Amino acid sequence: MKARLVRQVIASVIVAVALGACAGTRQQEGTGEYFDDTVITAKVKAVLLNDPVVSGLAVNVETFKGVVQLSGFVKTAAERDLAVKLARGVSGVTQVKNDILIR
Repeated sequence: MKARLVRQVIASVIVAVALGACAGTRQQEGTGEYFDDTVITAKVKAVLLNDPVVSGLAVNVETFKGVVQLSGFVKTAAERDLAVKLARGVSGVTQVKNDILIR
């Protein structure tokens, strides 16, 4: 009986540690958040590449916990503003940080 209780406690601790390893913190994403951000990044990049005005290849996209950071170079302020607007329109984006520079 005592051995069974010890096994249950050990199994519970292992499960708790395994689940805790998947959780995110402020500075680090959890496994699910990482995949969500990867999808958001791909969607934003696709929207930028499909737009005839924005130089999608010149704009870099990074996502962390739903916050999209745009960087790179564009030719005009209008192109920069359109890139931000397009990124905000993607589902899952909570905020857009604009670090795009005008050449």
